Formats: sequence, C-alpha cells, structure tokens
Amino acid sequence: MLSMNETAGNTCGRDVYIVDCIRTPIGLGRNTGSLHDIHPVSLLSYVLDSVTSRCNVNKAEVEDVICGIVTPVKEQGANLPRLALLKAGYPVHVPGVQLNRMCGSSQQAVHFGAQAIASGDVDMIVACGVEMMSVVPMGSDCDPELFQISATPKELKFGKFPYKLLHQGVSAELIAEHYKISKKEIDEFSVESHRKAYESSKKGIYNSQILPIKVKKGETETWFKHDEGIRYPVDTEKLSKLKPVFKRDGVISAANASQISDGAAAVLLCSGEKVKQLGLKPRARVVTRISIGCDPVMMLDGVIPATRKALEKSGLSIDDIDVFEINEAFASVVLAWKKTFNVPDSKLNPNGGAIAMGHPLGATGAILMTKLVNELERTNKRYGLQSMCIGHGAAVATIIENCNWKREKL
Repeated sequence: MLSMNETAGNTCGRDVYIVDCIRTPIGLGRNTGSLHDIHPVSLLSYVLDSVTSRCNVNKAEVEDVICGIVTPVKEQGANLPRLALLKAGYPVHVPGVQLNRMCGSSQQAVHFGAQAIASGDVDMIVACGVEMMSVVPMGSDCDPELFQISATPKELKFGKFPYKLLHQGVSAELIAEHYKISKKEIDEFSVESHRKAYESSKKGIYNSQILPIKVKKGETETWFKHDEGIRYPVDTEKLSKLKPVFKRDGVISAANASQISDGAAAVLLCSGEKVKQLGLKPRARVVTRISIGCDPVMMLDGVIPATRKALEKSGLSIDDIDVFEINEAFASVVLAWKKTFNVPDSKLNPNGGAIAMGHPLGATGAILMTKLVNELERTNKRYGLQSMCIGHGAAVATIIENCNWKREKL
C-alpha cells in the first residue's frame, strides 16, 4: 500500500490526463426509446462537440478520435467516428478510427488513446463510444453460427473449435454456480442498482455528466435528460417470479441482466505538456491500463484477474481504491467480483449500473469512465478502478487518480 504522499503509476512514459468527459442520457434500446430516431453519426457528433467546447479546446488541437463500436455495420459502419467528427465541426486533418473489443470497446479506446499519448506520438486524443442497439441489433456483424449454443467443442465453418460456444447468459449462470451466488442475492443486487440509480438521478448527481439531447415525441420537441431504463420502486415479488432465461432452474432473468440500450460518451485525453501549454485543468490522471484474456467458457469473470493485474501494475492495494465501477453485464458477475475482493457496498457502483441504467455496448466503457471521474470529484476521493467483462473470455481494467483530490484534515 502506498503512503498518502506517494503517487501510483507506471515507471515509464508520459503522464496522461482526462481533461473532460461527457455522456448522453441512456435510452431504451427499442423503437420507442427516446434516442431511436437519432442517427448514430449524429448522436456521437453531439458528445464529440461537447467534450471540447465545454473546456474551450480548439478542435484543431485533437490529433485522433478513437471510437468503440461493438456492432460496426450498417448505420454504425463506414468508420463512423470520422463521419461524426466532421459533422461535429472538427477540421479535416483530424482522423478517426473505430474498434471492437466487444463490451470493453470504448474503455479500450481510452487505453489506446492514453498509450499513444504516453508514448509521445500525440498530445491530445478523444476516446469515445457509441451504440444504437435499437437501430443495429447486437450480433448483426457476425456469423449466426456463433450464436448456436454448443455444450461441447464442435466443428464450425472455420474448422474445429477447441472450446464450447456458450451464450454469455449461460456463462453468467456458471459464474453464479461456481461462486455460490443465490437467486436471492442476485435479485437483491438488481433492486439496489435501480435504487441507487434512481436516487442519484433524483438528487441531480448525473446532471454534470449528462449532455441533454433534443428529441421528438410525436410532433413535440423536448429535451431528453435522464437515463430511461431506471425503474424504482421495483416490484420485488414480480421480479422474484420472473422465469430464468438460460437455464430451467437457473438464476439469471431479464431483471438481473443489463438492459439493451442506446447511448454515446466521449473522454478528452491530454499529455501533461499539452495541459500546461493550453492552461487546461485536468480532472483525472490515467494510472494503469490492463487488458487480459480468460477462460472462454466461464467468459465473464475476467474482471477478477484484470483487477488483480491492474492493482499489481499500479502498486496499489484493493484498500487504496475509493470507488469501483464494475460493469453490470449480469448481477452474478459483479457479485463474484465482490465476493473475491470483499469490497464494501458503498464503494461499488455507488450510483447504480447497467442493470438499471442500460448497457449501450460500445459506449459503456466511456460512460463508466465519465461516471467514475465525476464520482471521485463529487466525494473528494483519490483513486477509482473500472473493469468490464468481455465476450469470448476477456476483460479490461483501468485505474485513475482524481487530480483535484484534497487530503482531509485530521
């Protein structure tokens, strides 16, 4: 564990700072959702414009835009971030690129951007993500054969595959069984996600991080300002009676898994030199960036080794971390992580997670980073850790430090 005066981080490379971050409200991922009628290019362009204008950064200073998109086809294809940055008023010399690391895509965009800055290749990058699941359904970019669940290794079009092909929901069931997590624990966690998200929204905790979007409701234009999936109070009796989706006697239902959603978010990353040159006020320092692979069958508990590796790399202990954002792909994933590290409830997803708010796949990593930066500032806490599980067995983890943290007087 570091002393209060020591600073965590890598031993080489330049410091990388988050200067600003912004997200849209998260919309329901169906044709009645508030964001459904907005084109993905337009939705991303809103946050790309806001993330620079809010801190008076000239868009010409940005040297790349890296965007996470999990289903990069049709409306979300054709190098969408290049189109979105041009629509947002960035000059033509700014390039854009899209990447797919499944659910960890925009968190990986933050990693790639931070790595480019740390190496000295660039000084300013926007890492971002967008996903309109109501417009481009999940799985539209792959061979349907990969969605045919197989309990044993099988022969595929591309040859013999050495692992079982399981739906992520089946893996969530395996995790619940392996870590001895009950249906009661899972449902209670889901209710808490909604409660925390509802109370945070009601108190205005999200206001500083959400970019209101003008939408049409019938013939009327209105401002969409709040995450649309939050439901509270929850009918706990109804929730407990919902049928499991992936296993006859299982524990995973629609109520304790992440919601299908629409949304976008952007994070402005700068080198220390650029911060000084432009007189910017950094909000957080990127301490550690980790990407790992894990068992493709269990698939979703990679957040555990990713967290361990991030802590080891930073020189921090689990007790040094003040706020954790562990993506709520399924309640069993977060509960397995919590049982492993024995983290207090108050530190874990303090303002709710994807079970309540939604999970617009390619955008969620940048959304969680935006939530984490704001929560560290709001509570005057120092270190935050974010981790996300990824399909086919992988995970990402990031540790950041609040640049405006002030040690409390004894």
